Amino acid sequence: MATEVQGPYQYLEARPGSNYRQLFLKGRRIRAVVMYNAVRGSDPRTPEEVARDFGVPLEAVIEAVDYVERNPTVIQGDWEREESSLRARGLLDGPSQS
Repeated sequence: MATEVQGPYQYLEARPGSNYRQLFLKGRRIRAVVMYNAVRGSDPRTPEEVARDFGVPLEAVIEAVDYVERNPTVIQGDWEREESSLRARGLLDGPSQS
């Protein structure tokens, strides 16, 4: 399956064996979308605050936000696969939408 990965990224990498297609912070189990949501989500913080809170370079946060904004289909696909998996295991309310 082709992805829209833009790069190269200094602080992001794929995680071999992961069910997620989006990139992660290098050497960490933190998906790029986690950084994005911390900066752009419902309770946003500044990139500097997020970098401090997660103990990562500011540039890693900025890079993760950029990656998510440039690769919406990758992020959406991960979300859909995760939701489908949870629903199939009976961990979400409501009937399957297959």
